[in-house]
Amino acid sequence: MTHTIENISRRRFVQAGAGLTLGFVIPGAMQAAVSAAESGPGKTVGSAAAGGFEPNAFLKIGTDNTVTVISKHLEMGQGTYTGLATLVAEELDAAWGSVKVEGAIADATRYNNLLWGPAQGTGGSTAMANSFEQMRKAGAAARAMLVSAAAKQWKVPASEITVNDGVVLHKSGKKATFGELAEAAAQEKAPETVVLKKPEQFKLIGKKVPRRDSFAKTNGTATFTQDFKLPGMLVAMVAHPPQFGATVKSFDATAAKAIAGVVDVVQIPQGVAVLAKDTWTAKKGRDALKVQWDDSKAFKMGSDEIMAQYKAMAQKPGIVAKQTGSVDTAFKGAAKVMSRSYDFPYLAHAPMEPLNCLVHLQGDHCEVWNGEQLHTGDHFALSKVLGLPMEKIRINTLYAGGSFGRRANKDSDYVVEAAMIAKAHGGKAPVKLVWTREDDMRAGYYRPMFHHTLEAALDANGQVTGWRHRLVGQSIAAGSAFEGMMVKDGVDALSVEGAANLPYAIPNFQCDLHTPNNIAVPVLWWRSVGSSHTAFSTETFIDEVAQASGKDPVAFRTALLKNHPRHLGVLKLAAEKAGWNKPLKAGKAGERRGRGVAVHESFNSYVAQVAEVTVQKDGSYKVDRVVCAVDCGVAINPDVIAAQIEGGVGFALSAMMNSAITLKQGQVQEGNFDTYPQLRIFDMPKVETHIVPSAAPPTGIGEPGVPPLAPAVANALAAATGKRLTAMPVDTALLKA
Repeated sequence: MTHTIENISRRRFVQAGAGLTLGFVIPGAMQAAVSAAESGPGKTVGSAAAGGFEPNAFLKIGTDNTVTVISKHLEMGQGTYTGLATLVAEELDAAWGSVKVEGAIADATRYNNLLWGPAQGTGGSTAMANSFEQMRKAGAAARAMLVSAAAKQWKVPASEITVNDGVVLHKSGKKATFGELAEAAAQEKAPETVVLKKPEQFKLIGKKVPRRDSFAKTNGTATFTQDFKLPGMLVAMVAHPPQFGATVKSFDATAAKAIAGVVDVVQIPQGVAVLAKDTWTAKKGRDALKVQWDDSKAFKMGSDEIMAQYKAMAQKPGIVAKQTGSVDTAFKGAAKVMSRSYDFPYLAHAPMEPLNCLVHLQGDHCEVWNGEQLHTGDHFALSKVLGLPMEKIRINTLYAGGSFGRRANKDSDYVVEAAMIAKAHGGKAPVKLVWTREDDMRAGYYRPMFHHTLEAALDANGQVTGWRHRLVGQSIAAGSAFEGMMVKDGVDALSVEGAANLPYAIPNFQCDLHTPNNIAVPVLWWRSVGSSHTAFSTETFIDEVAQASGKDPVAFRTALLKNHPRHLGVLKLAAEKAGWNKPLKAGKAGERRGRGVAVHESFNSYVAQVAEVTVQKDGSYKVDRVVCAVDCGVAINPDVIAAQIEGGVGFALSAMMNSAITLKQGQVQEGNFDTYPQLRIFDMPKVETHIVPSAAPPTGIGEPGVPPLAPAVANALAAATGKRLTAMPVDTALLKA
């Protein structure tokens, strides 16, 4: 198939003694912004050792045969670097061992997320989906130029030349490596169109090629923000208020400044920052501070009070998010009405690498190093805080040790905090802000707390004729730059996703929402966002309805998914691979065993999971096995997909078994993993992942493995014990024999 290179606006190749650079820019109105950015500090991005390359490159080929892919997306453990490199290397026909990846700077005019418009960032499981053709075109165009250069040198038709594993070959026996041709290829005209490979020609896409980041991460050479240092750098730690909305009334820094190595103490809107020569000294200095807080405008409600308010609000109809048919009529004529309510706590993201950011402010320009996830949002925020134009601010992207949404902060909180400290210190030294685990737990931004109520109307044959779903919880997007895009007619799409788009064929349906506006707890997207709670309520309730109808849970769902073949496909595959129709092996004396299923679509991917559990007499339980089926379009790297599904299972199970952020008088009670436990290796079940073969464009995989896990396990626990769970984390006392 021939593809036009619509986003290569002009030739972007420079001969500089080090090879070939291929770049893209966004066409049309964006060109002025590109030109402005090119005059700023971003001009040096991707420079090779021997010369200056254009900053808007996705691909560099060095004279040493190294193929460097510039990733516009953050690598935070999800395999983005490997996926993007695979797309380029496939069409380039590069040798996989010669490929490396570098993170791009923040520059939305070059590196925008094509699904987001003129904004750069990594989130919503969009990295592969938006880059699939773009990065393949980058590789294909570079390959065409290498071939053209070889054809001229050898005086043969380009059609007689082939490329394999980084070597350009002619049937006469002539051959040259990419490195040998790089400088000549840099002089070639960029092709107007390219021919992309057909799936049957793929050598890398769809294969389990080794990850590009594994070696550096296992030998310690990978550079995370915490690893990155500059000469004369100071480390900053901030004393944050104990309640959201509290401010500094006064502080005494005498004791802190008396500690050897403490350099400065400054006040910022978020609290009081101590700057020192190293992390430990900064912490000691912060511990020595004496701060009086003004809590006159602080948020002082506790979790119990918040949930009580939510339950009271749920007694009345909310704003309708979706409605079909006549729900009232269905319930009036029902032979049976079922109902359940569900409670979900605040959840912390708890990435293994807590938040950190390095800012070097120097007069009229600034450079930042960060595990950068929301490039454009942070770029704008830094510009506003520092009073500098965006082209004077360079944001470098390093590895991040996890995120789960936390580093993509809608308010750019910790990045702004680092900039404010550097500014308050007068730009005298580079400043690295470091948050401890306790800061990460207590200083804000959580998966919102939610309360759900669900009702189902059944006819005399056990068929579902009506469904009513009401949700109460904070809006993530409200009050942020994302509100105009995500909140419509008072409904935050993030609150009701997975509920308002229920796939089951139910003729009379209503989903409505209450969004309280008096809760000042900072909330944010958390891995799988709204689906992290809506999948649990919908999939456990539909399971209970199936039971009340006397139907098998898989068969019941199958009948209701007749209009959704991709849901149905993963459901059938998971059930088949799990041996759903075969009896579950009995446990030891006193043990109860059960099997449960759930299916859910999120981020345009479809996942079904079957969980097997063993429950002891005291209510403790073990998830023994989880069989997963996933349909995420073209499987770029099956091994990475399996890893993400496995990670999603562990992440979701951790929240289900252990996790809750709780407040008392507005203060977060949890501080570290002793009070906010994470899944231990001995609790991790055996996970089997089966990928549905597909020629559809690739869709998300970083998040879709999370939503079905908890309901599948809860349904398995119900099958084993007869007890239906309605609150997270699981209270094992409810499961006692």
